Amino acid sequence: MSPARTAGRPDPNPPLISTPGFVGRDRELAELRDAVARPPAIVLVEGEAGIGKSRLLQEWLAEPEAPTALVSVCPPLRESLTLGPIVDAFQGIDSLVAGLPLTGLAGALRPLFPEWSADLPPALEPVDDAKAARHRLFRALDELLRALGVDVLVVEDAHWADEVTLEFLLFLISRQRSDGASLVISYRPEEVDAGSLLLRLTSRLPVGVTGARIALESVRPDDTASLVSSMLGGEPVSDEFRAFLHQRTGGVPLAIEESVRLLCDRADIVFRDGQWVRLALSELQVPPTVRDSTRERVDRLAPATQQTLRAAAVLAEWSSEAAISATAGLPIERVRAGIAEAASARILAEDDRRRWRFRHVLVATAVYEAIARPDRALLHRRAGEALEAVDPRPVARLAHHFREAGETGPWARYAELAAAQAMASGDNTAAVVLLVDLLTERALPPTDLARIARTAGLAALGRREPVDEVYHRVVRGLRTVLDSPGLTAREQAEVRNPLGRLLITGGEAAAARVELEQAVSDLGHDPAEAAKAMTYLGWAYASPWPASTHRRWLRRAAELEAGIESPAVRLNLAGNRAAAFLMLGDDEAWDIVAGLPLDGAAAPERLDIARIHTNIGTGAVLWGRYADAERHFGVALRLADAEESSRLHDNIHLERANLDWFQGRWEGLADRSAGFVEAHADRPALHLAAVRLTARLAAATGRRREAEEQFRLVLDEAMRLGAADDTMEPAAELARLWLAEDDIDAALRITDAPLRTVRTKDIWLWATDLAPVRVEALLGADDVEAATALTDELSQGLRGHTAPAPLAALALCRAHVSSADDPARTADAYEQAAQAWDALPRPYDALRARERRAVALLAAGRTAEGRELLSAQYEGLFRLGARADADRIAQRLREHGGDVPRLWRGGRKGYGDRLSPRELEVVRLVVAGRTNREISQILAKSPATVDQQLRSAMRKVEVTSRTALAVKVTEAGLLDDTDPA
Repeated sequence: MSPARTAGRPDPNPPLISTPGFVGRDRELAELRDAVARPPAIVLVEGEAGIGKSRLLQEWLAEPEAPTALVSVCPPLRESLTLGPIVDAFQGIDSLVAGLPLTGLAGALRPLFPEWSADLPPALEPVDDAKAARHRLFRALDELLRALGVDVLVVEDAHWADEVTLEFLLFLISRQRSDGASLVISYRPEEVDAGSLLLRLTSRLPVGVTGARIALESVRPDDTASLVSSMLGGEPVSDEFRAFLHQRTGGVPLAIEESVRLLCDRADIVFRDGQWVRLALSELQVPPTVRDSTRERVDRLAPATQQTLRAAAVLAEWSSEAAISATAGLPIERVRAGIAEAASARILAEDDRRRWRFRHVLVATAVYEAIARPDRALLHRRAGEALEAVDPRPVARLAHHFREAGETGPWARYAELAAAQAMASGDNTAAVVLLVDLLTERALPPTDLARIARTAGLAALGRREPVDEVYHRVVRGLRTVLDSPGLTAREQAEVRNPLGRLLITGGEAAAARVELEQAVSDLGHDPAEAAKAMTYLGWAYASPWPASTHRRWLRRAAELEAGIESPAVRLNLAGNRAAAFLMLGDDEAWDIVAGLPLDGAAAPERLDIARIHTNIGTGAVLWGRYADAERHFGVALRLADAEESSRLHDNIHLERANLDWFQGRWEGLADRSAGFVEAHADRPALHLAAVRLTARLAAATGRRREAEEQFRLVLDEAMRLGAADDTMEPAAELARLWLAEDDIDAALRITDAPLRTVRTKDIWLWATDLAPVRVEALLGADDVEAATALTDELSQGLRGHTAPAPLAALALCRAHVSSADDPARTADAYEQAAQAWDALPRPYDALRARERRAVALLAAGRTAEGRELLSAQYEGLFRLGARADADRIAQRLREHGGDVPRLWRGGRKGYGDRLSPRELEVVRLVVAGRTNREISQILAKSPATVDQQLRSAMRKVEVTSRTALAVKVTEAGLLDDTDPA
C-alpha cells in the first residue's frame, strides 16, 4: 500500500507499486470457467502481446475449484526443440513417474525424457517412418497425461509452438473423450500464418467436445483507471490521467502497467486532492511503446542488474541463477542481487524450480534489441557454454546460441543432434529449419557440409507441407552445396538424390531428371537409395519421357530390390513400383499387387501397407476397376484406423469420395467435398483433388461459372507442378463446358497440350476423359478425318490393355465418329458405349451415352422410342443429381413433343441454388461488416475458402457486390434462422 498522504499537497515520497489488480475480464473469466467445466473442452484465448492472456489463465488456475492442470509455455526461439513446450510442462514430476500405470508404449518417451530412463519401460524398436514415430510418441504422451490425471493441458504462446507440438494438440483433439484432458491454448492471432495448424484447432470439433474462443480486447477507459488505482494503493486517479494513459497505451494492460511503473520511477505522478495526477502536464512525454518504457526502466537499475537482464534476455527461457551468471559473466552473488532487484521491479519472475525469466516477452525483446551486436554474440557464446553443462543437453537451444555467437562448428554439431531428435519425433520441418542455414556456411569442411545437406534433403522429403518457403530454401541450399569445391562423386550423389526428388515435388521435372540421373550412377554403395531414385524416375507424371523409359527405370529398381536386406525398404519399393506401373497402364502392376501383404507386424509396417493400398486403390480408380479400388481402400482404411493415422484416414476418405462420384453415389457428396476443400487447404495435392470433386458437382448441377473457375484452378496448378496426368480431366471438363456453348475453338485449344502429352508419353490410359471430348470437338469443327484418326490412335494405344475405363471411352469415341453415318448404327454404337460404362459401373457416363442414343433414334425417325429413352435418362440424371443434364433433356423432350416427367424438386443435400450452411456462415459475417480476413479467422477457414464461398453465395443470390449481397439476403430473410454475429 502507499504511505500516508496529506490531501491537497504533493507527496514527496515515491508511491509503492503493487501488482496490478485483475480488472475488466470478468466476462472472459466466466466464459473460460464455464467451458472447462463441461469437459472435454477446447478453449482458445487470443489477443495481442500484453493484452492479458497469461494473467487471465493465472487467475483462473489460482481459483480453489480450478481443475488439475499442466502448464506449458512456448519459447520465442527461432529453432525450438520438437515438442519442447510439452516436454517442459512435464518437468518436476520425476518422483511420480515410477508409480504410474504406463504400458510398454511409454518406452517411446525415452528420447524426450532421458532423466526418467530408470522408471520408463524399455525403449521401443526404432522405425524408419517419421510419421509412424511421431504418431507413436503422441500416443505415449497422451497415455502419460491420462496416467497423471491431468484435467487440462494449458499451452501458452502457441504462436511460437513448433509444428509437431501443434500436431500433438490436434492429435489430442481427435482422441478427446470424457476421460481426456481439455485444452486451453493462448496465442497472438497476428503472429499466426494463414496456413498454420493453429487455425484448425476448433475448425472441426469432435462430437461432444465443448469449444470456446475468447478474444481479449483492450480494456475500457474505466478499467484503465481501476487497473492504475490497484497499483497505487487503491486510490482513485484523475480523469485526465486516466484518459491520458488510455489514449497513449491503447488500453493494453501491459503497456498501462509498464507506463505507470516508469512514471513512478521518475516521480512524475503525485497524490493530490484525493487522487493520483500527473505533474508537468505540458512537458511530460510518456513513452508511446512498452519498449521505450522498458529501456528507460532498465537504465535506472544497477549496472550488474542491467547485465543480468541482458543475460536473461539472451537465454530467453526459464534459466537457473548459474546459467544467468555464466552468461552475464558476473559472480553468482552479484547476479543474485541483480535478480532480486529485477524481481522487485517486477521485470523478472520465478517458477517453482527456482528458475527466472522475464515476466513479459515484450520486455525481454526490448532489452535484447538494445544489446549491441558484438555484445550479443559474446552473451550467446557464454549462454551456449553454460548450457553445455546441463544434463540432458538442450541441443536446439545450444544450436541457437552458438549460431548467434558465430561459432559455426558447435552450431553445426548441435543443430545435427537437434535435427536427429526432431526427425525421431516425426518433426521433419523442425529438422530442416535447424539445418538449412548451415548449407551456405563455407567454413564447414566439405564432408560435414555434404552430410548435413543429405540429412536436410531427406528431412525435407518427409515434410508435411513440401512446397513452401522452407522447401525453396532447402533447394537453394542443396544447390549451393553442390557448387562447393571438394565434394567427392559419392557425396555429390547423396545430395543430388534428395534434391532431385524434391524438385519433382516442386514441379521442376526437367531439373529433377538431371539430378537423379547423375545421382544414380554414384549411388552403388547404397542400393536402397539408388532404387528409390530409379523408382522416382519411373513415375510417369514428372517428365516428357515415353512410357518405355519409365518402365526401364522401374525394372532396374526391381533388379536392385532383391539385394536389399531391409524388408521394410523392399515393401516400400514394391508398393511404389506397383503404383507407378498402374499409372503407366501396365498389367504388370497387378502381378506386383498380388504379392503385397494385407497387414503388418508393427505400426510402421502397417502404416506403409495402408499407404501402398491407398495408392493402389487410386490407380484402380484410374483404370476403372472400381471393385478392386473398394477392396484396396478398405484394407488401407482398416490399417489407418487401427494405427489412428488421421492424415492417412483423411486421404483415404477423399479417394473414396472420388470413387463414389464415378459410381454415382452422390448423396451427401457436395457436403463432403466442401468439407475436404476446407480441411485440406494446407495440403495442396489433396486440396486440388477436393476442388476437382466440387467442380464436377458444380458442372453437373448447372453452376457453370463456378465449375469453370474450379477446373481452371486445378488445371493451372497441375501444369505448374508438372503433374501431367492431373491436367487431363480438368482440360476435358473445360472443353465439355465450352462445347455446350458451341465454343469449338476453345475446346480444341484446351485439349491440345494434354493430347500432345498422351502421345509423347504413349500412355493412353490417361485419355479416358480427354479423348471423347476431343473427338466431339473435332467433329464439331467438321474434321471427321482427324476425329477418326484420333479414335484409331486410341484403339492402337489401348491394344493389349485391360483397363475398363479407357476401353469404355474408346467405345464412346467410336460412337461419336459413327454419328456421321446411319443414325440407327449410331444409336447402336452409343448403346455399346453405355453398356461399357455400366460394366464399371459409371452411371453418369452411361446415362449421357444413352441420351446420345435417344437423339440418334429421333434422327432415325424412331420418335416414340427416342422420347421414351430420353424420358428415362431424364429421370435417371435427375435422381442422380445431375440437374443441368436433366434440364437439357427436358428441353429436348419438349422440342420433340414429349412430356417431361414430374419429379420432386425439393432441395437435395447439394443445396442447388440455395445457400449452404457454410455459405450462410460467411454471408452472416459479411452482413455484420466483417472483412474476408476476419471471417477466415473467426471460422478457422483459409481466405481462399472464404472467398470461394462468398462468390458462390453472390452467384446464387444473383448479385455482384458484397453490399448488394448483404441487402438482398437481409430483405429476403435468409438469415432469420441463423445466430446473430
